[in-house]
Amino acid sequence: MAAAEKGWCLCELLRFFYSLIFPWLFVCGTLFVCLLIIVLWRLRLLLQRKKKSASSSKTGKHQTVIAFFHPYCNAGGGGERVLWCALRALQKKYPEALYVVYTGDADVSGQQILEGAFRRFNIRLTRPVKFVFLRKRYLVEDSLYPHFTLLGQSLGSIFLGWEALMQCVPDVYIDSMGYAFTLPLFKYLGGCRVGSYVHYPTISTDMLSVVKNQNVGFNNAAFITRNPFLSKVKLIYYYLFAFMYGLVGSCSDIVMVNSSWTLNHILSLWKVGNCTNIVYPPCDVQTFLDLPLHEEKATSEHLVVSIGQFRPEKNHPLQIRAFAKLLNKKESESLPPLKLVLIGGCRNQDDELRVNQLRRLAEDLGVQEDVEFKINIPFDELKNYLSEATVGLHTMWNEHFGIGIVECMAAGTIVLAHDSGGPKLDIVVPHHGERTGFLAESEEGYAETMAHILSMSAEQRLQIRNSARASVSRFSDQEFEVTFLSSVERLFQKCHTCTN
Repeated sequence: MAAAEKGWCLCELLRFFYSLIFPWLFVCGTLFVCLLIIVLWRLRLLLQRKKKSASSSKTGKHQTVIAFFHPYCNAGGGGERVLWCALRALQKKYPEALYVVYTGDADVSGQQILEGAFRRFNIRLTRPVKFVFLRKRYLVEDSLYPHFTLLGQSLGSIFLGWEALMQCVPDVYIDSMGYAFTLPLFKYLGGCRVGSYVHYPTISTDMLSVVKNQNVGFNNAAFITRNPFLSKVKLIYYYLFAFMYGLVGSCSDIVMVNSSWTLNHILSLWKVGNCTNIVYPPCDVQTFLDLPLHEEKATSEHLVVSIGQFRPEKNHPLQIRAFAKLLNKKESESLPPLKLVLIGGCRNQDDELRVNQLRRLAEDLGVQEDVEFKINIPFDELKNYLSEATVGLHTMWNEHFGIGIVECMAAGTIVLAHDSGGPKLDIVVPHHGERTGFLAESEEGYAETMAHILSMSAEQRLQIRNSARASVSRFSDQEFEVTFLSSVERLFQKCHTCTN
């Protein structure tokens, strides 16, 4: 009897403690949320004090601090041209503001970065720029995340953004490189007005389709496509990531996208159509339009050039394989002498490794004597190549825009671009009913189209070159400045110290 009563008391005691679990969890959760809010509020107050001290000029007046988040600002790609042109435009309109660039290029000085911008893009800023050098850029390197790369880089960008925020708290923050996960950090903790210039969505509905349809791609390995279970897991991962990406992107006060293709994806993911505009990236078209159109000589060597950073999505191997097929056609169709010149920038060791792999591919295909690599070349050398080239080659699937394509067209090079993305929708389109270039998709398609271009008469090629040149004025630096300043105006509505 006593044992039964003892067992009953133990059961009642357990039942009592069990009944307290959910209230205890609720209280703990509430306390945790309250503590988190207090910590975040204290952090915000701390950052606001840092902001006031950073924006006080020598005269004691408040100066608006405008910051760009661009960890690879010393690279030589189209994204960097957008950065420098945006800075130049803002400095003209708001000369009294302080300008900051967050960069991870700690191996060079700020002066060297500015000299590099002038050498590569022919852009010189009229006002000083403060460079905030970040030490944790490795956190956004894709090599650090062999698996779950999108998530790893995005979470890494939060830590990198925190490092940037702790060093300088701006009034206006513009992410010009696509690190959307930094936007809530600067908006809600830093108290900044935030804007985005989106070159390429981190994830797109096209990427979801590739995984859903189990197609092989540079971001969808063959071993995943062969396994239905892994494909399902990756698809769920992509959908969850797309949801988070849309959530952080919607924090942006203004959104600028570089093409119709990017616009469609950002509207689908971020759902902020009321503050989203197309701002075509600036292309130095006048410099290339000033180049004379060289008269073609029947016996001269024809150059096929490619412009683009040596990144995996640029698909340089397709260019070399298509060129090798073209050389095989040359033997049977009596085409003129040919040479492929790959021009691009290397950001890091991974890019350099890719260049070495491309060299080996050219050797394996037996075309190494007909393929040249030009890495990080000066702007004047780039102009010389484009003025002498016959064909400008582009092979990236769903390229967001394609500044290199526009530069080729302005220089008088006949473009052969990938039949997708920005090139298809915005660039290689008819001008007053006249052809401005060509599009292709497959290795065979590229080889056949190059052979077709080379077999055309000089007069036929000249007609296409002139039409292409006439079509590129909408991508000029001047057009970019007008549309960019119009788009970011909302960010400066409360910045009364910024004067025109």
